[in-house]
Formats: sequence, C-alpha cells, structure tokens
Amino acid sequence: MSDLRNFNRMFSLEGKVALVTGGSRGLGLHAATAFLLAGAKLVIVSARKNEGPQGIDQAVDKLNKLNVPGKAVGIAANVADTDDIGRLVKEVEKHSSTLDILVCNAGATWGGPFEPTPDWSSKKVLDLNVRGVFNLARLFAPLLERSGSRQDPSRIIIVSSTAGVTVPHVGDHGTIMYSISKAAAHHLSRQLAVELGPRNITTNTVAPGFFPSKLANGLIEILGGEQELSDANPRKRLGEPEDIAGVMVYLASPAAAYINGEDICVDGGQRYAQGRQSKL
Repeated sequence: MSDLRNFNRMFSLEGKVALVTGGSRGLGLHAATAFLLAGAKLVIVSARKNEGPQGIDQAVDKLNKLNVPGKAVGIAANVADTDDIGRLVKEVEKHSSTLDILVCNAGATWGGPFEPTPDWSSKKVLDLNVRGVFNLARLFAPLLERSGSRQDPSRIIIVSSTAGVTVPHVGDHGTIMYSISKAAAHHLSRQLAVELGPRNITTNTVAPGFFPSKLANGLIEILGGEQELSDANPRKRLGEPEDIAGVMVYLASPAAAYINGEDICVDGGQRYAQGRQSKL
C-alpha cells in the first residue's frame, strides 16, 4: 500500500482565496462556482461592468446563493489597462492580504477577412489576451507569493483556447490575431512557470474548445450550429460547465501542486480532427 498523504483533501480548496477575471459569465462563472463548491472561503469576481444581465452584480448574487460557507465579492476592472490592474490589486487587498488562485480568464476576440483587418482590433485582442495577462501575473505576484509554499504553491491559471495550438479559422471569418494571442498566452504560461516557480507560484494553461457562450455562439452558428459541431467532435458533444469546473478545481487543488507550465486542452479531442474548422 502507498502512503498517500491527505488524500481526502487532495481536491479540496478549503480556506483558499481566488480571483477570477472575466468571472461574471461563461467559463469564468463556471470556475468561480466550482471554487466555492470545492471549499474556497472567498472568490473575487472581476469584469468590466457591475450592472446588467452579464455584469458582476448578478453573478455575485448567484454565487452567494450557493449553500456553502464561502462567499463571493465583485470588483469591476478593465484588465487590459495596467493602471486599472494596479487599482484591482489594492481593492483585492481590502478583502485579503494574500491570494491563492489567480484565474486570467477575461479575453477578447475579433473575426473578419485578412486584408481589411482594422488595426484597432489587433490592439484590442493583444492588449487583453497577452499584455493584460502578463500584467495580472506581474502585479499580483506579491500577493500570490505570500500564500504559496513548497508543498502548496499558489496558482495562476490562464484560460487560453485550442486556437492557440491549431489554425482554426481563416477566410471571411478568420481569427488570425486571436489565435496568435492565444499561442502567446500558452508560451507566457511556460515563461511564468520558470520565472515564478521558485517563488512557490505555479502557472498552467487551460485551452477550451467550443463551449456554448456569448463569446463563441456567433462562430458556432457560422460553422453550422451546435449539432453539426457535436457530430464532428470525437466525443460527439460540445463542452459543458462541468468540464471546465473539473479541470479548474484540479489545477487549483493539492492534486496539481507539482504541475507547472502545462497546457490542458478541454475540447473532446476536436483539435486532432483536422480540416473541419478551417473550411470557411
């Protein structure tokens, strides 16, 4: 028999403090929900707006109706703006002097034909998906370092996309700069793994395929709709909230304390079914 220490707590986030950017809807809200259900004592949700059906307030209200000991709070911030990230750090410190889990989930996309691509679209995508993630890691590193230890490091989880490892969309609905930004996010994760690992902070990337969401639904329809994409997937379905919840809890939990600089694609194997998504 192996002597597995604290196996009953291997996937527990009891007592942890997490920040999820872009956490008011979609994949970010799935992650925030999972963290609270796994025992986190505080989950801070950040997005650009408090109000509205996709805003922070409605998300925090839903999260605080979970029958769990932990609580959620919301802080509005534009994480493409370095000064606003600095303000976000100070706001987080009002709730906790340490941070255990940073999920860099906020992202932007743009699609269209190659030659007429407006320069502002590239700037928007790169500022949020790459520079913003770098500055989140850089400015939150002191809070993360205060929490981490050799046995239980703090975690940075970058939400990327399988677009970072494939060439998924070209032609009239091409997403070249989005794909480039996600490839950069993958390699940023590897750089941070080596830079921050000695400071007891691990960094890993989660790369989802298609999950029905506000961000993805338009492209899903262009590609033929949910049923057609499900039929083309080796698992015969698209992503579901539990798929993201599981990988997020794993990477944030003691079970992943020695996982650093890795990319986990959550797409049912679709990236290996070549050809389908490039025919636009």
